[in-house]
Amino acid sequence: MPRPIGLISSVPEEGHLIQSNIRRVRGRKKETAGSCRIVSGNSFGKDVVYIVSGIGKVNAAHAATVLQERFSPRLVILFGVGGAYPSSRLKVGDIAAAEMEIYGDEGVLTPKGFRETDFIGIPLLEMDGKRYFNEFPLLSPRLTSGSIRDPNVRFGTFVTVSTCTGTRGRAEELEKRFGAVCENMEGAAVAHVCAMYGTMLIEIRGISNIVEERDKRKLDFRLASERSQELVIELLKDL
Repeated sequence: MPRPIGLISSVPEEGHLIQSNIRRVRGRKKETAGSCRIVSGNSFGKDVVYIVSGIGKVNAAHAATVLQERFSPRLVILFGVGGAYPSSRLKVGDIAAAEMEIYGDEGVLTPKGFRETDFIGIPLLEMDGKRYFNEFPLLSPRLTSGSIRDPNVRFGTFVTVSTCTGTRGRAEELEKRFGAVCENMEGAAVAHVCAMYGTMLIEIRGISNIVEERDKRKLDFRLASERSQELVIELLKDL
């Protein structure tokens, strides 16, 4: 039986188009794992398993682990919305694709400022002789598909945070420290688990807002989630 493609979003609203394009296999029961909802079937000729994880690192890591242990995916695609940093040149409705995920707040706060986990000297993960501290590389979708032709797709580094940034000053601090284009609340945790299992990860984010002073009136969750799903659908067709 072929290994499926794993799909993860944090909330159902980020995946309604994806789910509508999954043809359920007759006789296959609906599944859950803790609070995760699991939909499996066929999408554009590919076997897929889609999990809604819930927001945040712990929920995302749990969903990624369930995916690995139950289904052994050959590839995982994480998708949803994200906030773009001010200097990224991204606009609301654009798409960002990750080439690196970074834990933005794992480390040490010293009198001289924030230091990453390599300052402690203990890696977050050590596998096959490689030590991972805050950074986890991802598979760039432009290496796997001809779908990435949209000029509004920006490739770069993502930062995963536990506290969403709501001030311009903090946004500028994070983008300068990490050279990042956008932030989210799940990506590094999923990348961490995928690295544990040796599974490739692609991450796609639709830009819902520019990270500055928090103003919900400037946030377009629907547009961002639909744009990210449209690109994931193109990837599923091409892969």
